[in-house]
Amino acid sequence: EVQLVESGGGLVQPGGSLRLSCGASGFTFSGSVMGWLRQAPGKGLEWISKISCTGGNTSYVDSVKGRFTISRDNAKNTLYLQMDSLKDEDTAVYYCAKYPSCKWSVRHDSWGQGTQVTVSP
Repeated sequence: EVQLVESGGGLVQPGGSLRLSCGASGFTFSGSVMGWLRQAPGKGLEWISKISCTGGNTSYVDSVKGRFTISRDNAKNTLYLQMDSLKDEDTAVYYCAKYPSCKWSVRHDSWGQGTQVTVSP
């Protein structure tokens, strides 16, 4: 059974930083592209970033480019999202997402329960 457990969310002031983690189990972590999604209050689920199986290729939605950094540790089966220069509009529940393989251009097939990130003065 695929399990994705996010952690590291919380309350942070604008301009601050947070590091999210996602512990993965139940599948071959190094054999899956991984990513992050988020859902802001009253809005739909938004894709924000993904990383290749080896970590050598990454992609971001324009709104977080230059502020967020995705990374992974295949030895620890863990995905990370370093979030810097946070803005009010980054407030959302953040979800770790799994893709079905190392193929880059396919949709994610599962995600975790999420962790709340609130950016507020």
